[in-house]
Amino acid sequence: AYKEYKAGRKKAEPELVRQIIRSKEIFEAFSIPMYEMAGFEADDIIGTIVEQMKDGDDINIVIASGDMDTLQLVRGKEVQVFTLRKGIADTILYDEKAVSDRFGFSPSLLPDYKGLRGDPSDNIIGIAGVGEKTASILIENFGSLEEMYETLKKNPKEFERAGIKPRIIGLLEAGEEEALFSKTLAEIRRDAPISFSLGGKEWKEGVDIGKITELFTDLEFRALVQRARELYFIKETSLFELKQEEAVAPEELKKTALALWLVDSNITNPGLDDILNFGRVATFQEAKKIIFKELEKRKLTDVYEKIELPLIPVIEKMEERGIKVDTLYLTELSKEYHRELDRLEKEICEYAGETFNLNSPRQLGVILFEKLGLKLKNHKKTTTGVKSTRESELEKMQELHPIIPAILHHREFQKLLSTYIDNMPHMLGADGRLHTTFQQTGTTTGRLSSINPNLQNIPIKSELGRKIRRAFVAAKGMKFVALDYSQIELRVAAFLSKDEKLLQIFREGRDVHTEVAAQVFKVSADKVTSEMRRRAKVINFGILYGMGVNALRENLGTGRDEAQTFYNEYFASFPGIAAYLARTKEHTEAQGFTETFFGRRRYFQGINSHIPYIKAMAERMAVNAPIQGTESDIIKLAMIETDSFITKQGLGEKAYLLLQVHDELVYEVADDYTGAFIRDAKRIMENIVAPEKIGGITLVAEGAIGSNWAEIK
Repeated sequence: AYKEYKAGRKKAEPELVRQIIRSKEIFEAFSIPMYEMAGFEADDIIGTIVEQMKDGDDINIVIASGDMDTLQLVRGKEVQVFTLRKGIADTILYDEKAVSDRFGFSPSLLPDYKGLRGDPSDNIIGIAGVGEKTASILIENFGSLEEMYETLKKNPKEFERAGIKPRIIGLLEAGEEEALFSKTLAEIRRDAPISFSLGGKEWKEGVDIGKITELFTDLEFRALVQRARELYFIKETSLFELKQEEAVAPEELKKTALALWLVDSNITNPGLDDILNFGRVATFQEAKKIIFKELEKRKLTDVYEKIELPLIPVIEKMEERGIKVDTLYLTELSKEYHRELDRLEKEICEYAGETFNLNSPRQLGVILFEKLGLKLKNHKKTTTGVKSTRESELEKMQELHPIIPAILHHREFQKLLSTYIDNMPHMLGADGRLHTTFQQTGTTTGRLSSINPNLQNIPIKSELGRKIRRAFVAAKGMKFVALDYSQIELRVAAFLSKDEKLLQIFREGRDVHTEVAAQVFKVSADKVTSEMRRRAKVINFGILYGMGVNALRENLGTGRDEAQTFYNEYFASFPGIAAYLARTKEHTEAQGFTETFFGRRRYFQGINSHIPYIKAMAERMAVNAPIQGTESDIIKLAMIETDSFITKQGLGEKAYLLLQVHDELVYEVADDYTGAFIRDAKRIMENIVAPEKIGGITLVAEGAIGSNWAEIK
């Protein structure tokens, strides 16, 4: 009827079309009927269903749609529309009264309203010059378009009495044809050639849990698979028996979960359901066979048997020993931090000019973006469509107003208080020690993670974090001994890339950041300033983390041209690194995964995405994954070997591994053994990989001693 209808709409992206097609599989698995007809829009199908159900007894219809055109279908409380007000978290249910309250007339007159004012989103023209307010007044006074034009022809003075200006009357007279045609376009059809039926049985009876499990496993909807199983009480598969089996053989389950995580590290902290879903079988033993066969196929048996399996008892010992906490010190620290929290809150409210709830994103947003008028280019929004106040966005705004740094400081104090300072005293065991839980399969990178609380997340460089570390103390007659690998990331990059210049720097024991600065800034090593070295450090780590020129510019605080020059000089000086990064990207694109020096794999599904930012993110992570994963493997091997040495030497009462944080291992060691322990542990750590296997360089470990975690130097 109108070729310009929706002419302004962009063609759907191919990715969206593919997702819509795929979504049909979900509806089929859940036995949800689908209705579609070529040449008819979704709201026409919905209108037809409403029409066919209008004479049904005791049938209440709720239309869930973001399309406000469906409001014209509302009837009393029998047909209602559930829709969005501002975003997915702010919704409204419209019955007939709610529609009338909003527009001033009944739902059936909404097409008439559009006939007058038009609808730019659908390219419906309406009558030029008639806006929302005038359209509402006309309909409130004269009803439908047909009734309005009948009155206009028979008794035009009624329009003058209603306060309608002559100009508008002229527009109405000239635009009758356009108005009536626009109304036709706006009306939802109710005669689509479909036949709707509620069916003779309950919807739940048609659900195919096998299809759901298979489909959700393929789509990697891990939590939804479990929820679907629980929802439908699937006892006919041997899930109920498996729950019993889990209690009987937890070690077997743990080892299989470990194998599954190695097979696909994206499945973090796998449980029984993940094991069954991966195998797509009904019994644990069947799934176990499939997983271990896959482990062997992917050449991961060595990583499993030599790294992850021997690590289990080491982690169990760490958790059993725990770490002593000075509760009196924490009490005083709590008072100090709460005082600072209160001071910051007052300061923030003074900047705002009023008292408000700092923990309310909505109230904070009003203060920052409306009252103070702060603006950020490309400001990210929440799912409800409002500007985000999350930390990552606020950090970009620090220069705009002093309220922003104050808010960020307030959040840091609040987080440290709630997570650690005020919480830890309630988490101690009867022995006065904190027994955190280490998750062996908790990350995609291969590193250990820690929960209850997360001790790996205490800030390292800030004074606030150091004060919290001061609360972790060694037992009487013992000291903390920390050992960490020196510049392990760059050493790993050197031997993985086989870059001869970088390898030579480490072979000769020279400072890598100074040497890189000399290359990039084209000066001799003795002419490198502290600022040059700082920048070289940023460049070294930035490039290993897949930073592009823009990210490098931001981190260096320089202009784009200067950052580009540094970037080019780095790769010109270290061509082996450039070749390695390119090789890693190519391999990941072709195979879908990266590998560490020891063979650990990490899979990247986004590496071949058609969406540029997803592909770029996958490439950045892929570049760093072999380096970070190899570091993780080395640290784990060091934990295993040192534990084995302690056991064999009968030193179990003199040295305990307490923590593994990043590249650091923290032990609790008897006073009379600290010096010898550092010597023994350094020897073990530095010989985890023989120099001849890694380009002739040596891993270097450094040791330090202290009475508490913050004191270790």
